Amino acid sequence: MPVELEARIREEGEKAYPEECCGFIMGRDEGGSRFGENIMALENAREGNARRRRFRIAADEFIRAEREASAQGRDIIGIYHSHPDHPAFPSEYDRENSLPFYSYIILSVVEGRSGECKSYLLETDRSSFREEAITLSRDLN
Repeated sequence: MPVELEARIREEGEKAYPEECCGFIMGRDEGGSRFGENIMALENAREGNARRRRFRIAADEFIRAEREASAQGRDIIGIYHSHPDHPAFPSEYDRENSLPFYSYIILSVVEGRSGECKSYLLETDRSSFREEAITLSRDLN
């Protein structure tokens, strides 16, 4: 993932604090290796105080993102969200509401400052997440 994308995810997390931010990661999946090339920041569709501990992506946003990714010659390869004042580790809610074929990047934002950023894959039996490495690169290509 280009360092610019990680910086944009961090910016989104800090901007949304104390609420959770969320968005899509677009790029390529080549032989099991994923290459993030762009993000699409989204409005957290949760209402009120629920936005502080949960995010929701509206169904029409999935459709819009699929169209935009396709127009760019990319796929949706992941979803990112922040954990305000909590570790960058998936919650039980995250496990119950995730799909096994996306990478899930979680950013910890503590007192308004971005911190640890980790990526996870949900096991195909949906029993647990496993951490995956994030490799940062210098360019967007």
